[in-house]
Amino acid sequence: MQPDSLPDRRPGEAPPIDPVVVEVLGSAVLSVAEEMGEALIRAAYSSNIKERKDTSACIFDIQGRTLAQASHIPMHLGSFLGVVESVLERFPRDTMAEGDMFIGNDPYTAGGTHLPDLTIVAPVFHDGDLVAFLANLGHHADFIDRGEGRHIFQEGLRIPPMKIMERGEVRAEVLDIILTNCQAPHDRLGDLRAQFAATRLGARRFVELCERYGRDLLFQAIEELLDYTERRTRAGISRIPDGTYEFSDLFDSEKLPGSLEMHVRVQVSGDEMHLDFRNNPAQVPANLNLLWQGLLAAVYYAVKSLVDPALPPNAGMYRAIQVTATPGSIVNCVSPAAVSWRTQVAQRVVDLVHGALAQALRGGVTAAHNGATTGMEIYGTNPATGGYYFHYESLGGGFGARATKDGLDGVQVHVTNTTNLPIEALEMEFPILADRLELVADSGGPGRFRGGMGFERSYRVVRGRAATSPSMTRRLSQPWGLFGGHGGASARLVVRRGDGTEEDVTRRSEPLHLEEGDSVAVFTPGAGGYGDPRERDRAQVVRDLREGRISRRAATESYGLSDDEARRALDGNGTAAE
Repeated sequence: MQPDSLPDRRPGEAPPIDPVVVEVLGSAVLSVAEEMGEALIRAAYSSNIKERKDTSACIFDIQGRTLAQASHIPMHLGSFLGVVESVLERFPRDTMAEGDMFIGNDPYTAGGTHLPDLTIVAPVFHDGDLVAFLANLGHHADFIDRGEGRHIFQEGLRIPPMKIMERGEVRAEVLDIILTNCQAPHDRLGDLRAQFAATRLGARRFVELCERYGRDLLFQAIEELLDYTERRTRAGISRIPDGTYEFSDLFDSEKLPGSLEMHVRVQVSGDEMHLDFRNNPAQVPANLNLLWQGLLAAVYYAVKSLVDPALPPNAGMYRAIQVTATPGSIVNCVSPAAVSWRTQVAQRVVDLVHGALAQALRGGVTAAHNGATTGMEIYGTNPATGGYYFHYESLGGGFGARATKDGLDGVQVHVTNTTNLPIEALEMEFPILADRLELVADSGGPGRFRGGMGFERSYRVVRGRAATSPSMTRRLSQPWGLFGGHGGASARLVVRRGDGTEEDVTRRSEPLHLEEGDSVAVFTPGAGGYGDPRERDRAQVVRDLREGRISRRAATESYGLSDDEARRALDGNGTAAE
């Protein structure tokens, strides 16, 4: 941090504190959020949190402003943006005591974005005074097979802000209501206990900061850090040429009869940015709708990734960014819209923002990433235990090509940041075998720099029967390329039966039923290429062909390799896909 980054002072105001102190204390506050999140992961019970790390942690001041969010899942910011305010609407500050904790998940009353994310909020006290709020959430993979998700009432248990712990003691009646409505209550109890423990740890660490540095200095440093983040955000926006930039893209899902056209209008004026999403489809009778706080989370991520990826994760960034969206639209839904798979629309929001600003930041924006949160849900009764199981996993895909580099293969992008579930953990915990995990040839969009590749992940039921309800997008459209680059491959879904038959079920909307020995294979989207593929270095084309990243047909038709060059490239290296 540079000394001139601190805000100017008017005559008579207290002098600014040393910028080094601001940096040290800002990093200390962030470290509390990071430690809280890591403690939750280490103590969690379910594979979705302990292995895939589908969780986040955040610190707020007593007004509910974001002070620090741990670097876990960008989309979870949407579940944090209104959570403190929703708690304060029901529980005034003067009624709170040390050891209290609150729980909620309802998108319409508790500041959440979908029901599986159970959020714990706790006030932090120092010397009897309320000094901060802590929050963490875990994705509790439990609420499944509850209807088509045409409205919120079909998606699971809705929890408004409720006190789940009073002065350090769990309120058993509240916990019982939650667990009684869960299909795997033992997993839920283990994960909730991990959230309670992580919250206590975070509170202890924040109090230690107050005692070590003094509350006055700590909060002066926080105010300076918020102002500094605002100034950095404005500086980043001011580097974008003034103007209005528009972009449209298609959104599809197995839950919709076709594609929806989505749109954004971005206006840059000096050091401020206004993103207008008013020209978008109405909310849909499917679990794809995005709430206002989810829209903000996606926008803040998209803007930060372009103007200054190293911005401190706090509310200072929000001051320079204005967002407009029509209530009742798919990007700003209202009750009782279903929202379980809201990340699919959130991913497209990022694509829209990046597509719009690619016109202004030539060379500074990648081609489209895979643009999906490809979700696998496999569930049934485990014959070995007699108990119900539910496997949930969100899969990655291609990362868009850059102005000077190829894209990355098989990674999660944008608003999601979970890891894949290790095959060993999958096969130990569930009656499922991972048949295949491999990159898919020709899935990366051709370009001077090639888009990242999607992959195939295949799951086989080895004991009993099961059902699966995948969530997919980019089935009917391709992640777009830039400046002559071609689009990446679309998503596909295939069922392979134990009798050797195979069926493409990409467009099927209802749950798929699997018998013992059946498998389901997901082909995740690739990513767009950057620049004219005919300008790609010939040695790179030959290398891609030899490694099986592209087929012989793509080498000749897209990249311009001659038949003789392709044949010579493959001599002694086997046969590429046709």
